[in-house]
Amino acid sequence: MSRSPECIAMLLAGGQGSRLGILTKNIAKPAVPYGGKYRIIDFPLSNCVNSGIYTVGVLTQYQPLVLNDYIGNGQPWDLDRADGGVHILSPYQQISGTTWYKNTANAIYQNINFIDRYNPEYVAILSGDHIYKMDYSKMLAYHKEKQSDCTIAMLEVPWEEASRFGLMLVGDDGAITEFEEKPENPRSNKASMGVYMFSWDKLRKYLLSDEENPSSGNDFGHDLIPAMHSAGERLFAYPFDGYWKDVGTIDSLWEANLDLLDPNVDLDLSDDSWKIYSRSPAAPPHYVSSDAWIQNSMVAEGCQIEGNVDFSVLFTNVIVEKGATVRDSIVMPGAVIKSGAVIQYAIVAENAVIESGAVVGERPESMKDLDAWGVAVIGSGLTVGKGTTIKPKEMLENDVFLQKH
Repeated sequence: MSRSPECIAMLLAGGQGSRLGILTKNIAKPAVPYGGKYRIIDFPLSNCVNSGIYTVGVLTQYQPLVLNDYIGNGQPWDLDRADGGVHILSPYQQISGTTWYKNTANAIYQNINFIDRYNPEYVAILSGDHIYKMDYSKMLAYHKEKQSDCTIAMLEVPWEEASRFGLMLVGDDGAITEFEEKPENPRSNKASMGVYMFSWDKLRKYLLSDEENPSSGNDFGHDLIPAMHSAGERLFAYPFDGYWKDVGTIDSLWEANLDLLDPNVDLDLSDDSWKIYSRSPAAPPHYVSSDAWIQNSMVAEGCQIEGNVDFSVLFTNVIVEKGATVRDSIVMPGAVIKSGAVIQYAIVAENAVIESGAVVGERPESMKDLDAWGVAVIGSGLTVGKGTTIKPKEMLENDVFLQKH
């Protein structure tokens, strides 16, 4: 092995994403499709490469098959390297037995030997399930400038959402004076993004002590970082003001996709200076017939559009037949929307088929009870039969057909 890299990244990608329901029934949350041609994990992987970090450990656990196949040898992200590159790190059998990753800090603890093998000065701990662009090299420079032991990327969030996050009180110099994980009564709206930069010697020390503590939940936000703060270690907040989205719910995933259609949203996927790379399937150019009508939408390669598409994101190889309508919706790869079907305010997962005359979802302005409105979801590979109606908020887990009486 050549000289040790200054910084490596450990990417936590083992989460189930249970709030995404049927969308993560068979795949891990970081493998969920996003933005017409990507998967969520493309963002942290691309951020690493664009930031000059070429040694990346991806920690997988829940339903890893699709994610493992997708990452493969790392070639799309320029991570197919003999020295460094991307490594899939799943739980494995040790002398003491097989232990699943118990939580975020424990997952890193179980891979101490991997990090020691590279002996970096710094380790970036990243979440594999957020949509954002960030230059980690600037965060590392800030970490070194502050002589920090742990630097946490910080974003100001709306006060009404603050209790969902780890929150910080921050001094004028950027030092973190208090840290609370998801408090009921927030005293700050400065939230942790789940992006950490550690000096490896300090992180290693606290991983070992955290593992030896029987009362610890082995979580960075709940346990390890508060322990560092209590011990008087140097903790700093790194302010971030770009686009960042935790796509942990159906609504947030739907919003994050449609954000790409809003010119006022600061997330430009066509920016050549900070490309988002992906393992995209080879597909022909999309086809738009003379009968089609498309407005303010993203349409990926391989799509065949003969119907109406408005303010929607269509992934690779989607078919929208003549007379079908898709509006305010996300249609994932290989889905087929047949003639006369209407999709509105919905997510249609991979390879689903919406038969003729079916109606999925409803516009909020047409509902008397807005509390009953929400995004409808059709699971992967399912069929919605002719003339069937799927209501708002409904999450379809099985094929459904119109009952004949």
